[in-house]
Amino acid sequence: MLLMRWGEPRRTRALRHPKENTALLVCLAVTALAVLGAVNRAVDGESTGQPLLVLAVPLLVFFVRGQLYARQRVNGVPISETQFPEAHRMVVDAARAFELPQVPDAYVVPGHGQINAFASGHGSRRFVVVYSDLFEVGGRLADPEALRFVIGHEVGHIAAGHVSYWRQFGISVADIIPGLGATLSRAQEYTADNHAVEFCPEGKEGLRVLAAGKYLYREVDFGAIAARAHTDQGLFVMLVNLLSSHPVNTWRFHALTDRSRPGRLL
Repeated sequence: MLLMRWGEPRRTRALRHPKENTALLVCLAVTALAVLGAVNRAVDGESTGQPLLVLAVPLLVFFVRGQLYARQRVNGVPISETQFPEAHRMVVDAARAFELPQVPDAYVVPGHGQINAFASGHGSRRFVVVYSDLFEVGGRLADPEALRFVIGHEVGHIAAGHVSYWRQFGISVADIIPGLGATLSRAQEYTADNHAVEFCPEGKEGLRVLAAGKYLYREVDFGAIAARAHTDQGLFVMLVNLLSSHPVNTWRFHALTDRSRPGRLL
């Protein structure tokens, strides 16, 4: 569903960032106006250019999601009971914790130095992808709680409905407007972090890997980065955050440290 879903687990409702649905409504309205305008111009006889491009968005979103899923299936390594069983148990545990009707597929793909993970879907399937450089944190680098937190975060995106086709189509036009789609994305990231903290609170400091990489992150003071949310401010800090799909590290770490208030969006 697009908004907070009827019948979704009460826990998921409680973990959603309080500004997420407001930002979603704005993005939905922008996309709806663009589509209605395109339909109106097409009815008026403008059969080429922008109207057709906008009207093609539903098919484009479907195609991109299908291609993304297929790419993981043919190139990635499935996380299963026989391949990376410890990580598979984490995915199963997260799905159960968030009361998902189906355990998502999960894959490891080459990171080539990138520290990243994401969740998406196609049709009725939902899946999680972890880049190898991040996956190694929970394996070769022996920090399973950090990997558990990451998996809780990505499965949290699925539990919160962030990866549904209709939602991604509904915000597709807003996503290309600087700052607009990104603001919704940051709210969603806070929501996913809330799920991850609920699932594995001891793993939150594993996010230090975003600040210093997989080899140096253990030497980083998580609290010191969080404290800089109060000191490292200004116009350009706000601009960097506004244009980013994820909260800047200082604000994100602070939100994970101070659980008395939601993460800062702007």
